[in-house]
Amino acid sequence: MKKSYKIEVDCANCANLMEEATKKTAGVKDCVVSFMTQKMKVEFEDGADVDATMQQVLKNCKKVESDCEIFL
Repeated sequence: MKKSYKIEVDCANCANLMEEATKKTAGVKDCVVSFMTQKMKVEFEDGADVDATMQQVLKNCKKVESDCEIFL
């Protein structure tokens, strides 16, 4: 399953850090973060709890970029 989320991030490097943190989260198969469009596209592993996974993604992204936002 793939989902797209609106994000708020200040720079391209921060977006890259968010992408890497998301890819390392359990339940996430792949992720692409676009700084230009302020969007995050997440592909989830089969059977993953999307809501719980995205809560963990948000926590992991806040660790690398404290002022980022993902609009769930």
